[in-house]
Amino acid sequence: MALKTPLLDTIATPDLLRALDPSQLRQLADELRGEIIDAASQTGGHFGAGLGVVELTVALHYIFNTPDDRIIWDVSHQAYPHKVLTGRRDRIRSIRQKGGLYGFTKRSESDFDPFGAAHSSTSISAGLGMAVARDMKQADNHVVAVIGDGAISAGMAYEAMNNAGALNSRLLVILNDNAMSIAPAVGALSHYLLRIVEENPLLSLADIRSRVRAADPLPFADAEERAKAHAAGPDHRGTLFEDLGFEYVGPVDGHNIDHLVTVLDRIRDSEATGPVLLHVLTEKGKGHPFKAPNAEKYHAVNKFNLETGEQVKSAPKAPSYTAVFAQGLIEEAEHDPSIVAITAAMPSGTGLDIFGRRFPERTHDVGIAEQHAVTFAAGLATEGMKPIVAIYSTFLQRAYDQVVHDVAIQRLPVRFAMDRAGLVGADGATHAGSFDLAYLCCLPDFVVMAPADEAELKHMLVTSLAIDDRPSAMRYPRGEGCGVALPARGQELPIGKGRIVREGNRIALLSLGTRLHDCLKAADELAHYGLPATVADARFAKPLDHDLIRRLALNHEVLVIVEEGAAGGFGAHVLQHMAREGLLDTGVKVRTMCLPDFFIGHGSPEQQYAEARLTPGDVVTTVLGALGQPQLLREVGAN
Repeated sequence: MALKTPLLDTIATPDLLRALDPSQLRQLADELRGEIIDAASQTGGHFGAGLGVVELTVALHYIFNTPDDRIIWDVSHQAYPHKVLTGRRDRIRSIRQKGGLYGFTKRSESDFDPFGAAHSSTSISAGLGMAVARDMKQADNHVVAVIGDGAISAGMAYEAMNNAGALNSRLLVILNDNAMSIAPAVGALSHYLLRIVEENPLLSLADIRSRVRAADPLPFADAEERAKAHAAGPDHRGTLFEDLGFEYVGPVDGHNIDHLVTVLDRIRDSEATGPVLLHVLTEKGKGHPFKAPNAEKYHAVNKFNLETGEQVKSAPKAPSYTAVFAQGLIEEAEHDPSIVAITAAMPSGTGLDIFGRRFPERTHDVGIAEQHAVTFAAGLATEGMKPIVAIYSTFLQRAYDQVVHDVAIQRLPVRFAMDRAGLVGADGATHAGSFDLAYLCCLPDFVVMAPADEAELKHMLVTSLAIDDRPSAMRYPRGEGCGVALPARGQELPIGKGRIVREGNRIALLSLGTRLHDCLKAADELAHYGLPATVADARFAKPLDHDLIRRLALNHEVLVIVEEGAAGGFGAHVLQHMAREGLLDTGVKVRTMCLPDFFIGHGSPEQQYAEARLTPGDVVTTVLGALGQPQLLREVGAN
């Protein structure tokens, strides 16, 4: 049955929304929720968070004069309804597809997106910066940061609140409390928020009107009043936030649009200065069509049938790298009680949910706290444990100082399992693991590995657990493996030694990681041109296999180095070694292939590899260009 949205059809931009009568907002929210569900059924994507903030999104754009008033969504998984209401409805079914809408807020996409947010816990810092800039310019616009209860658990959020509470800049922080991040929220803060809700009933409309009166200061508007309220004892609410200098309002039902409009209107018009925190309770995935919902699984969904809720899934050809890692870790932990697994709010994404079901006492989800995760692991390592930190490559960037200062300098044997290394398809540049080779290979005494397939991943996991005198890391991609046979148990590899996969003569292809299979395809094509190629799997980005590099350089006319990482990584280290050893003076023509010097937007993996020029055809073109074979290059181009 075709979706009917007669009121939503009239709302192209928020100024038209603000012209509605308040009595129409409930209908608009219901139609907007239906639109999000219908669009997600056709495109998939991050879906649950947006459904939970439909009423809040309508109320925010109704009360605030966007885009002059700034709304920052953190994390902007929540922003699908916002995109629909801000002139992008006609493209919402292109979301996360090449050339379509980005899955998160993006400054270059719309004036209604004042800040790009695809990693969590940045909104309060960014909002405070905008508020201070407004005050410096003597402007009068409002700044609103919408942050989830998972994102507010991260240390950066508290750094920002600590700063905001000491300033006198007007800032509204809305805590979207649905007891979830991607997985259920964990840690003491989640229990604290639950206690606030249990001890304080939802504000009624009368409460809102009496506690938050238009043109009056908010309750506890100065430090003296806050101190008195704190001393008054258990009836006082919002203690933590008020002690940080925020005026606390709530909790409020995030699906009661009349209450939301009223409280936002009162806060907007209040004469109170300084930051305010509005605590809003929502249900992630509200209105979803699934019969047996799994809150973690409908965070992001595939296309699905609107009638049945069944998701469209292709039959897997091989187990995913994530699943192979999890199963391999379980196998090793069965034999070694010192193995401890740590993740930062991504148990299912890293496979540690599987490990955790088998070894709950040895699994730690520390919440959105990558910095803490790394130093926590360092502490475990000092006491003889074998910590393995499973964090996406792009999220490990958030803990780089801890990797350097707390792990590398002390040579502690912390093992890093970096899922989602390389390009990641529809999640785009913010989630691509592009930089880990560059930022880890520069660290002294760090072992860095990249498996060519899922069997190699099992071997590298065992290898990392055997390294007890320094840190190590292994990077592996998102998605399915190559379908190779898996060993019953991984075997320890010799540190810093690669392998020859195919013997040739004039051409040498040195691959790091899963580009190996594209190098083999390129070697097949080169053979058609009478250019048999040697294909080597480096296995280790650090330490380098000096003997293998020398052999490839001295016995081939062209050496092409292939990696799925940014410039400054594996290829750069190989070139530096060759220059130091005089191997560049032998006449071998060396070319490096890596990710380009620009951010690659969202799209299918195939589209991204083509844009990055990392396809088998690109390898062939690179070889022929090095050989100076214009005729063959024209032939390749014609094909």
